[in-house]
Amino acid sequence: MAGAKRGMDWKKLLGSVTESVDEELRLRNAYLVAENRILRQQINGRLPLTDIDRKALAEIVISLARKPWQRLPPWPRPIPSSPGIVSAQPQK
Repeated sequence: MAGAKRGMDWKKLLGSVTESVDEELRLRNAYLVAENRILRQQINGRLPLTDIDRKALAEIVISLARKPWQRLPPWPRPIPSSPGIVSAQPQK
């Protein structure tokens, strides 16, 4: 078994998971586009929105306007388990 492959092929696994998530997001988006088109056909004129509705929509648009890496949550700061381990982020 000297030539046997050990461990997981992480690149292949990551590619498979990414592809699966991308496909699910495409399907959800297609559903929402179709649903939106159907609902628009059922209303006449403008849909009255409350200030809360407008604010919620504005927050989503602002989030989508950011670059993808700006939408990511900040990296978690490791908690040192002993005095010899240094945090990944500088102390304030």
